Amino acid sequence: MKKTIIFTILVSTFLLLLYVSVMSGSIRVPLPQLIEGVWTKTDEEVNVIYDLRFPRIIIASFAGAALAISGALMQAVMRNPIADPSIIGISSGASFTALLFVTIYPQLYFFMPLFAFMGGLFAFMLVYSLAYRGGLNPLKLILIGIAVHATFTGLSEVFNYRGSYSVTSISAATTSTLSMKTWTDATIMMFYGGVAILVSMFLYGACNRLLLSDKTALSIGMKVTTTRILVSVVAVVLASIATAVAGVIAFLGLLIPHIGRQCVGSDYRVLIPFCALAGASILLLADTLGRLVLAPNEIPASILIAIIGGPFLIFLLVRGRMHHEHT
Repeated sequence: MKKTIIFTILVSTFLLLLYVSVMSGSIRVPLPQLIEGVWTKTDEEVNVIYDLRFPRIIIASFAGAALAISGALMQAVMRNPIADPSIIGISSGASFTALLFVTIYPQLYFFMPLFAFMGGLFAFMLVYSLAYRGGLNPLKLILIGIAVHATFTGLSEVFNYRGSYSVTSISAATTSTLSMKTWTDATIMMFYGGVAILVSMFLYGACNRLLLSDKTALSIGMKVTTTRILVSVVAVVLASIATAVAGVIAFLGLLIPHIGRQCVGSDYRVLIPFCALAGASILLLADTLGRLVLAPNEIPASILIAIIGGPFLIFLLVRGRMHHEHT
């Protein structure tokens, strides 16, 4: 009963945020006019809303869901509560690779998520292989992740100082602001992100078993390595797609799974749908607030989430250290 109420609230909140986000901004039209204008394509004001506001709402919703689910999956793979795509360098690796390939081959823009996946997977394998020696220590994971993140971020910044207009334009497409996103970006996010999110919904059993010790999992006939690789690949795909289209958004994959465990428990059958809805809602809320608070200027959604996520990470680390000292 409790879980049903929570999901009802989540769905209602998300729908309300969709309505507020669509209807809020410098151009405001009544809902009947909006519906008619979207259908007829003859209303100039509605066409502006349709071309500028709709794509960013779609991208925020899908990217938020993808990042939240990715964080939950990575936490299952690593059995580590602070595993997050941005913290361990996956997002920056994906961003750099997408920027690199699209700079060299701009005609392959639609395949940017594929290039991002290559970079994200490389970063994940690098961090995992270095941090796994002797067990996945949370602090060690963060330190290695920060080093990998800094490396890829530095490489990405090289492109911003080459003085090329085309490079600057492409770099703007991979930043963490959702303004000026087009229907092409939204289509990429829906196509790749939708498939990856759908696949993740069927991984709840594997994630639940990964929470067991390797010895216990092996005793019940689970192929631990194969399962870990499968879940890891899906997690990297989700994070890479979101990063390629929406830019690097830190801490969302850390915040939402923790909130989910407090609300609905650790069963991934329920946790994954919760992360999808809550992640979409939080990023959509951050993007909507970001473009309304200081209008006509904007605060990127990534900044608002980082303001919350940074202290939350510190809290988790302090709590984990205190727990370790008491045990």
